[in-house]
Amino acid sequence: MLGCWIWPSILADGLGATLSVTIVTCSLFPLSLCLSLPLSSAKRRKMADKILPQRIRELVPESQAYMDLLAFERKLDQTIMRKRVDIQEALKRPMKQQKRKLRLYISNTFNPARPDADDSDGSIASWELRVEGKLLDDPGKQKKKFSSFFKSLVIELDKDLYGPDNHLVEWHRTGTTQETDGFQVKRPGDVSVRCTLLLMLDYQPPQFKLDPRLARLLGIHTQTRSCIIQALWQYVKTNKLQDSHDKEYINCDKYFQQIFDCPRLKFSEIPQRLTNLLLPPDPIVINHVISVDPNDQKKTACYDIDVEVEDPLKGQMSSFLLSTANQQEIATLDNKIHETIESINQLKIQRDFMLSFSRDPKGYIQDCEILSNVVGNPEEERRAEFYHEPWSQEAVSRYFYCKIQQRRQELETALAVRNT
Repeated sequence: MLGCWIWPSILADGLGATLSVTIVTCSLFPLSLCLSLPLSSAKRRKMADKILPQRIRELVPESQAYMDLLAFERKLDQTIMRKRVDIQEALKRPMKQQKRKLRLYISNTFNPARPDADDSDGSIASWELRVEGKLLDDPGKQKKKFSSFFKSLVIELDKDLYGPDNHLVEWHRTGTTQETDGFQVKRPGDVSVRCTLLLMLDYQPPQFKLDPRLARLLGIHTQTRSCIIQALWQYVKTNKLQDSHDKEYINCDKYFQQIFDCPRLKFSEIPQRLTNLLLPPDPIVINHVISVDPNDQKKTACYDIDVEVEDPLKGQMSSFLLSTANQQEIATLDNKIHETIESINQLKIQRDFMLSFSRDPKGYIQDCEILSNVVGNPEEERRAEFYHEPWSQEAVSRYFYCKIQQRRQELETALAVRNT
């Protein structure tokens, strides 16, 4: 049965690992008894697989620096994991919206009629209205589109000029709406036109306009449903309307009775009763004149609108959780570390084999044959040519080197005893 012997390219003193090896084929015993599993083993990677064995650390003291880095990596992984959990918990909680300024630009251009125009559009006077805007001091890397701030936009033109069927221009958000940086409307005409813009903000979370009676009671005009319920609960506590015997019920005062039309109600019923008291918020109304006078230089109007945007930190936290680039790079480096550790273990096994063989070649071969239950080729081993191959010369040299070192230690011990 063929095996494989691995010899170092230089003679070593038995302490250092070799860097290059020579492979010589012989017919003694299987290679599997001398070497470990291949480096491409499909076993599951674990943190423990990164640790260097104690015997290797004793042979190479500098490896302690690697072990220190491994301990630091473990602490760093634990810290990152805790932070990821903290970020996930923070994203579950509603984050406070930030108020920003949205600058709105309303402009128009006029195209006079050209009698010599080839196309029909050029021969008729027309005007074009543009509605654009941008968020001032937007810290986000990805600028939000202008239309993303609105739920709907309605432009109402002069009904006398464009008739009842063509005086409204409407845009409403749907599930398939493509965001845009602005809107434009083009109509024929050579006279100035009065128009009204109705802008409905897209509140996130949704906001509602309160019934006038409820608004006067709470001092709130437009707010989210959760804030309205919280304000109602604060009113109940301030005016001590909660039933002292049954905490689930509220004893309505005269204002509550006017609004909810009952002398007593459960607090859990309030969200349902609020449905008829909450209205869509008022739109932003802007009156504008589309001027066709060529001498009029004031064809652009500018308005600042208060809008609420998400905290940019929320987007950064979400991106951090969804990002896999760093994780893929870390996984690649981890695989390289595991392969390196397996390679070191492989070299350690080879070194132990070489040292064992150099101390007692004949006994080591006999032991391996007994363990493997394989007998070498007696016919080849009987011939002198078998022992003149390069591997035998190096094995003999190692064997005599170990014997000389052993004899030297015995002599030094004997001399030390005699001197004492």
